[in-house]
Amino acid sequence: MAQPQVQPPTATRGVNERLQHIAQVLDDHFLDKSEIVRLLLISAIAGEHMLIVGPPGTAKSALVRMFARMLDARYYEYLLTRFSEPNEIFGPVDIAAFRSGVYQRKIEGMLPTAEVVFLDEIFKANSAILNSLLSIMNERRFNNGAQVVRCPLIALFAASNEVPNDDALAAIFDRFLLRVLSDNLDSFHFNELIAKGLRYEADAARGVLDQMPTVLPASALAELGRTFADRVQFPDDFLSAYKGLVFQIRSEGISVSDRRLVKLLKLFAAAAILDGRDACQVGDLFILKHVWNNMEQREILLEIVGPVLDRFYQEHPDQRPVRAVGAGMDNLVRELNLIRELLTSGEPLSDIQLFSQLRNLNEIKAALAQIGGEAATRLVQHVDQLLEHIFSSSKFA
Repeated sequence: MAQPQVQPPTATRGVNERLQHIAQVLDDHFLDKSEIVRLLLISAIAGEHMLIVGPPGTAKSALVRMFARMLDARYYEYLLTRFSEPNEIFGPVDIAAFRSGVYQRKIEGMLPTAEVVFLDEIFKANSAILNSLLSIMNERRFNNGAQVVRCPLIALFAASNEVPNDDALAAIFDRFLLRVLSDNLDSFHFNELIAKGLRYEADAARGVLDQMPTVLPASALAELGRTFADRVQFPDDFLSAYKGLVFQIRSEGISVSDRRLVKLLKLFAAAAILDGRDACQVGDLFILKHVWNNMEQREILLEIVGPVLDRFYQEHPDQRPVRAVGAGMDNLVRELNLIRELLTSGEPLSDIQLFSQLRNLNEIKAALAQIGGEAATRLVQHVDQLLEHIFSSSKFA
């Protein structure tokens, strides 16, 4: 059944409602990417950069591209390879100026003049490109010959299939305050993935995605980034929880420099702005799950930050992100019902089928643990019953 189109807010509506609309549209098109969508918006509001890591085909570029379509912003996108040259990114050399003895590039329409940038496979770029990117990302400046150009860059998003392990790439990797994993979906998302995927492909074929109306001007995002300190407060209980987590993270050998510690405050403030709050809360510390340097650290951060978030949402269930809970619970309930029907049908199941359902149930149980709450706890009990049914079968006896 066709889903209703999300109507954009009118021109008189506030920035917060426009941001929420963008989040809703992205959530509607991309399955189980709610946290990535939220981080994408937080990064843009704060004026910080975000790296998305994941295998091919996990919506990394499509997500950023659709976000950019809804902004009235100068957008630049490029797929980098080891053969990419600086003139492809920063503009060709101005031949007329060169003949007069001046070396400069024609940068109009290229990365130095963009407000939102997406670079795919960023770590495949050569050192000439990466060195110029460093100053653009950190200082918003580009050396165009003898002239220093002030860049209007709000946020740079990048994608990679893997985390770099080359020391030569450490500097550019460090420029990304957020590091986010976009992985293939779990098995219980299969049916909805098919439905949403087909709808996305149909919209793309009809040109619907290219005609999406702009929702928010880039100037409004830039203004939020400049004034976050005046808009958002950092209560003592929030700072106390933040301090405790930072030192616990550092004790595990995960580097959080003083510079990053301060910059992260911008992201927490952006999370509050996105929700329409004037003060940060402990729930905003979910951002700390995404400051890892490698995949092993990602697991450690989940173990450190997860319990703090669980306690907060148990005490403040109304503050739990609605999009992540609602759609996720519906998917899990549907999949549980399908598994129950399969296991109780009386039909003999092969070893492969049993092991497949065992994996599905464990994935569902892990997802419910992340959601939390009474409803999720009740569903966990149903999962345990189904797991017991599998283990009591002759296959596992």
